[in-house]
Amino acid sequence: MDSSAKYDLLRSNLSELEGVLVAYSGGVDSTLLAFAANAVLGPKCQSALAISDTYPESECDYARSVARDLGIRLIEVETHELVDPQFRANAPDRCYHCKGELFGLLRTVADNRGLRHLADGSNVDDRSDHRPGHLAAREFGVISPLQDAGMNKKNIREVAHMLGLPNWDKPSMACLASRFPYGQEITEESLRQVATAEDALRAMGLQQVRVRTHGDVARVEVSPAEMDRAWELRAEVASALHEAGFAFVAQDLEGYRSGSLNETLRDRERLPS
Repeated sequence: MDSSAKYDLLRSNLSELEGVLVAYSGGVDSTLLAFAANAVLGPKCQSALAISDTYPESECDYARSVARDLGIRLIEVETHELVDPQFRANAPDRCYHCKGELFGLLRTVADNRGLRHLADGSNVDDRSDHRPGHLAAREFGVISPLQDAGMNKKNIREVAHMLGLPNWDKPSMACLASRFPYGQEITEESLRQVATAEDALRAMGLQQVRVRTHGDVARVEVSPAEMDRAWELRAEVASALHEAGFAFVAQDLEGYRSGSLNETLRDRERLPS
């Protein structure tokens, strides 16, 4: 089944819902879902943007802009992961606690607004890797319409491009907590440090960027296509990351890969997803 056919299936599936609240971030996955659900369900679809210390303000502003341009009905909620000691401790189940708070809050919002379903933008590719947040999603009855339609990231970008969505080629942007090795405490200050560092690198024109923080060391991951450019900019990169508060700066020779810090987990530490 090609991307267009999968999108038709997505729209058909959405049309059968009595109402839905979409967990929206401004990334291409949740944007396509929100756009399709809004088109099919009209006022029976609303989308929710979570405002959090783990989500850069620049990304929040971008998400608001995209929603406004596409006519997505957007509400905003605040989450407070850092008050949870289990989240701050950053064990391998960190994402479970984060998503548990988010989906619990959104479930209440959906119920209060008479929206029967709560949906996220997970796609087929998300079934791989260590993703304990999916367990929390199941516990709160979250549906994943993109997955149900068999859409992977490639399908989503192709359809988003076809529809003219402004973020069809936007690089993936994960929660800032994913920059911390398991066991390293997550604090408000350290989250700001990572956000400042990544904003500085994107301002230099680097697009797919992760600044993984190992105490005083910043390990910079960029896409393989950008590695030479990052090396050419090494003096500027080092200066910006020193300014952000890191003592040492290193460029990862393997380049960007999603969830690279999960590579340190043993099988017994991986939660079912």
